[in-house]
Amino acid sequence: MAKVEVKELLEAGVHFGHLTRKWDPNMAPYVYMERNGIHIINLYKTAAKIDEAGEALSKIAASGRKILFVATKKQAKDIVSEKAGAINMPYITERWPGGMLTNFVTIRKAVKKMASIDRMKKDGTFMTLSKKERLQVDRLRAKLEKNLGSISDMTRLPGALFVVDIKREHIAIKEAQKLNIPIFAMVDTNSDPRQVDFVIPANDDASKSIDKVLTHVTGAIADGLAERKADKDSKDSAKAEKPSAAKAKATSTEEEE
Repeated sequence: MAKVEVKELLEAGVHFGHLTRKWDPNMAPYVYMERNGIHIINLYKTAAKIDEAGEALSKIAASGRKILFVATKKQAKDIVSEKAGAINMPYITERWPGGMLTNFVTIRKAVKKMASIDRMKKDGTFMTLSKKERLQVDRLRAKLEKNLGSISDMTRLPGALFVVDIKREHIAIKEAQKLNIPIFAMVDTNSDPRQVDFVIPANDDASKSIDKVLTHVTGAIADGLAERKADKDSKDSAKAEKPSAAKAKATSTEEEE
């Protein structure tokens, strides 16, 4: 993973915090100064924290666990769905479904319902329903797709959560804390960093800032996935070599006899 440059963070406006009167004193270690009534985030600390978070996320991805991205605010939705989707990671950009983690079995049932509707359409069962029933089923499918389509491949609890704006996503944070799921997050100056395991002090309101941080984070995850694939490929080739080596040995033994 490429090292994070302070200059690129500065250009993306990652350093702009909230108004000083809206700050959370627990963010003091990450604040560089105050300018025109706004707190300025220390970008040297941000760069170090992105590197630290990236390393940990890369290891989680290499272990085969999923990282669930959560960002329901307008500025972050499209960025998160694009970046997380590109590395095949689940994400929630619509309303957080209560019990998404703590009641995961129920959520999985809803995802399976979506799959069963798709099967109905394939095998022709769907067309045996009345027009009204078909309309109801279609509406249900659309609703499920909107809220849960992006997590349909998540068959077990995620190995970590990545959150943009912990104040807004407080329900997701609480659920992850209950289950001891590591939380990675962009934390602005108005939030309490003590709720998060891996803090990335950053402006979580500007799309440029969110894009910049997410680019580095998803890049690190992609590295972890590539490492996992390379490891799997080498194991597969080693397995394939073993029988051929055994075969060659058997042949040479026969020739000697």
